[in-house]
Amino acid sequence: MFYEKYITVLYVDLTTEKIRIEKREDLYEYLGGVGVASKLLEENMRPELDVLDGHQPIVFANGAATTVFPVITKTVAMFISPLTGELGESYAGGRMAMTMMMAGYDAIVITGKAKRPSYLSISKNNIEVKDARAIWGMSSDEVGGVIREKEPGSGKRSIIRIGPAGENQVSYASVCVDTYRHFGRLGLGAVFGSKYLKAISIIGDRNMPIKNFKEYFKVYQDIYKKVTSTEIMAKYHDAGTPINIEPLNAAGGLPTRNLQQATFENASDISGLTFAKNNLVRKLACTGCPVGCIHIGQFRREFDDGHEYEAISVGYDYELIFALGSYLGVKSSDEVLELIDAVEEYGMDAMSAGVVLGWATEAFQKGLVTLEDTLVPLEFGNTKNYLAALKNIAWRKNEFYIVLGMGAEKAGEIYGGKDFALTFAGNEMSGYHTGYGTILGSVVGARHSHLCNGGYSIDQSMKELDEEKLVDAIFAEEKERCMLNSLVICLFARKVYDRNTIIAALNSIGREITDEELTAVADRIYKTKLRIKEKLGFDQTAVKLPKRLFETKSLFGQLDEATAYRLIEKYNDKLKAFVRADS
Repeated sequence: MFYEKYITVLYVDLTTEKIRIEKREDLYEYLGGVGVASKLLEENMRPELDVLDGHQPIVFANGAATTVFPVITKTVAMFISPLTGELGESYAGGRMAMTMMMAGYDAIVITGKAKRPSYLSISKNNIEVKDARAIWGMSSDEVGGVIREKEPGSGKRSIIRIGPAGENQVSYASVCVDTYRHFGRLGLGAVFGSKYLKAISIIGDRNMPIKNFKEYFKVYQDIYKKVTSTEIMAKYHDAGTPINIEPLNAAGGLPTRNLQQATFENASDISGLTFAKNNLVRKLACTGCPVGCIHIGQFRREFDDGHEYEAISVGYDYELIFALGSYLGVKSSDEVLELIDAVEEYGMDAMSAGVVLGWATEAFQKGLVTLEDTLVPLEFGNTKNYLAALKNIAWRKNEFYIVLGMGAEKAGEIYGGKDFALTFAGNEMSGYHTGYGTILGSVVGARHSHLCNGGYSIDQSMKELDEEKLVDAIFAEEKERCMLNSLVICLFARKVYDRNTIIAALNSIGREITDEELTAVADRIYKTKLRIKEKLGFDQTAVKLPKRLFETKSLFGQLDEATAYRLIEKYNDKLKAFVRADS
């Protein structure tokens, strides 16, 4: 992408197996990443058709400086979410961004449905749709090993793939990227499954020389020093994001037992320091990142009588520990890792899976569902039965588990208990019960994620509620992250990449840009997302909040329902003014 005035887009139609490549000068103004992906989604989506209709697109895109500078390592996926019925947006690290770039593609658009289970093989000079019937039904880990053997070739390789949950179109099925990274939230795995697409293998070996190496290297070194020699990113390498467990618990913001509590009495047993002491075996990094924030923990599992054990390695972070730990009342780091491993094997988003099981447990306790539905008694802290339930969701064991595979909101609509189905516009909550910022940010965020605008962080910085200040802060951050995600910067590094640093970095690789132009990019992307959401029928003023949010005291104190809805209205008014300003 750099040094070029166009975006190279690879189009693949799985139905006809026709391939075309376009060099799109008109997409250049979107900078890359989420900007390009949003525009391509808008062009190719079919709002009048079902979410999982084969005509609906999957879009992947890289940023304008992908892998050229430290921590710019991710690829964005855009699609229509089978979980929410509207904008789907997910990010993954690993090797995918680098291999796409080295294969010569800035973006990939996949449409159609294959005639049989298939996988897509992509390289610089060859794109093929190949038979995947032999690997259909396999876990994502097994698939990676098979494709590595089947697809020899030189260069850097990335393999992304789904597990049984994606094949069976669980609405929050994930896509595994190079074993330890994922397109997790909002159900991209189900979209893969609906297209009979089991995996994508990308190999790239293109050489990408830097023209003005002296200027580039100076900027690179400045960024590298910030990343490795300051405190900005130190915690991500050290104990990692799980270090947040105990502080959030102490402050009263850690969702526990389906948010019946916001503190967990066993928090120290699943804390970042406990994982580091008892389970951590190594740290990994995405390609092009010097930080090493991927923490791999290990637990032992008995596989036969006579003390026959195997050691299982699995990645963990804060959100997974919250969703499969405190939220389910699970009390040990080993048990949390065992649940994460099951989620990985079946190919599901861990956050949605945990929140769904939290709802199901409380629904079972309240008698809304019976043992005939759940097949095993669901109890907070009962890891063995949660493992069985996860398998039942992935394989659609009965009608109840089919519904659980549609998400907590749908389950609450059908069985009752919507007041304790903890979702925001259909997307299961994140690991923060911190206050109005989390609620507002999750509702109005383009993909209803805590990562859209960091509302949870704004909560923790506000001593008292200032409604106008909160709305303005979330609006500003939502837009700014559109720009950051056009570069597909890892958001852990957002404090490293201030605007001056971004401008210097882009200028050093031939993309002359100003601060005003970065603002224009942010505005352009945000408006594109808003158009997509409107075409798909989303109305944030119609969102109904679960009552549990206002029953359980938060880090910010007891929250008022009327205040939360008023904040959503104020944000909506701000959006209307923002859109009108350009019309």
